[in-house]
Amino acid sequence: MQAPNDLALENWHDFEIGSRREIIALLRNIRDKNQLIRMLIQGDSDVCVTSILDVDPDTDSVILDRSINREQNERIVRAQRVSFETSLDKIRILFASDDISETSFQNGAALKMALPSTMIRLQRREFYRMATPVSNPVRAVVPMPEEMGGGTAIFPLSDISCGGIAILDNKLVLGNTIGANYENVRVDLPEIGTVTTTLQVRNSVDLTLLNNKTNRRLGCSFVNISRANLAMVQRYITKLERERNARLAGLG
Repeated sequence: MQAPNDLALENWHDFEIGSRREIIALLRNIRDKNQLIRMLIQGDSDVCVTSILDVDPDTDSVILDRSINREQNERIVRAQRVSFETSLDKIRILFASDDISETSFQNGAALKMALPSTMIRLQRREFYRMATPVSNPVRAVVPMPEEMGGGTAIFPLSDISCGGIAILDNKLVLGNTIGANYENVRVDLPEIGTVTTTLQVRNSVDLTLLNNKTNRRLGCSFVNISRANLAMVQRYITKLERERNARLAGLG
């Protein structure tokens, strides 16, 4: 399972929990079920396992178990940002903190962090990316801004998830500005329908192909996608999964 880095948290912003009451309830549920939590201090290079000892809404704080390694605890306290990952009832939970300090709890040493302002709650199908088929490609029709010449441009998809899509820009016409929004994008899903939504560029990778040509892969998130459009994306992912499983079973 991939580490919940900052980029991943941004890509899954559609699944954020922002309600303070809901965040407190979720953290208490993690505590009550004694769920272990992976604490990532520097990406995947410095990881320890912790658990929630207490959730105090009066002080807006969360008490965590310390690492058994003293030097690691020092790195946790010094870190500019620490990411957390756990699961609850088969749902993946992600959150982060940029301020962790040492404290005491029930006569023992512990760590304290502020109550997170947001958390990410992901069911499997919400963060699972499916590669789109080459034989029956999915295309995104993007209205181009006037400053980019206007009109529309068509781009093939590399993969799709309920959080967004990755498109291939082999002519490098979209640029690679992180945070750029493209409104009223149409994504034609074969045998399902057309999804219309706003896309926001979240990451960009330039790929060198075997013929030495450059292709750009733009990871884009859906912005305020409607429930009806999201339902079509879910149906299409389910369709791709069924077709893949049939091929693996020798039936496709």
